[in-house]
Amino acid sequence: MPAVDRDRAVQWVDRWDAQQQWYMPDREERFTALTDAVAAGTGRADPLVLDLGCGPGSLAVRLLDRIPGARVVAVDTDPLLLTLGRAAHGGRPGLRFADADLRDEGWAAALGLDRAADAAVSTTALHWLRAGELRAVYVSLATVLRPGGLLLNGDHLKEDERAVPVLARLGDALTECQAVRRAGGDAAPREDWKAWWQAATADPDLAGPAADRERRRLSEDHHGAETVLLIEHVAALRLAGFAEIGTLWQYGDNRILAAVTPA
Repeated sequence: MPAVDRDRAVQWVDRWDAQQQWYMPDREERFTALTDAVAAGTGRADPLVLDLGCGPGSLAVRLLDRIPGARVVAVDTDPLLLTLGRAAHGGRPGLRFADADLRDEGWAAALGLDRAADAAVSTTALHWLRAGELRAVYVSLATVLRPGGLLLNGDHLKEDERAVPVLARLGDALTECQAVRRAGGDAAPREDWKAWWQAATADPDLAGPAADRERRRLSEDHHGAETVLLIEHVAALRLAGFAEIGTLWQYGDNRILAAVTPA
């Protein structure tokens, strides 16, 4: 498969970040809180961090900006996003991209870690998993994190309307307020999620990974089976044996869910 030019890859990653930022105005604030938590919570200047569902490496490079001595293993199964990440950031010290599907039972072992990880992070990715897949990922994750290791999952995780209807409505209201403010400043995104994927998969420079993506039957569309309830993630983490579980940062349903393995 021909290599993708670095400058071209950087342009595509910049476009990725732009459309993500339009949907999530607090994206950079969430990234900052998450990287601060890794720095404070791992207690070392050279943590080993897993970035689950890394996409083109947006969070991974921000982690390395914040903690230059870290090692980040950036995990994804999308060949197009991995191609862009490797081309744009492949020379970054401390960063390794890994092609692994979190839905596969052996994904954690396939990473070939040389020691237990200090932290695992993810942003807007794990909700794509079905409930059973999510539980399995958290069980596997508990086996590769060190005692006292951290999971930090930044995502839109909703309260259960049946259990806490007022909190669920408030979370929706805050999210809607943010959407109204965003629309007031920019009535429509210059390029949305769907348009980015349509353009990227049509780019002749990305024909190889786009074809590989088709062979893997990957889709950018949600299919209604994703895990978006906070209680689903909390229950799965408890089942996996995590000792402390709670929201570390939040605006509406946009939150960082943190969990700690037993010391």
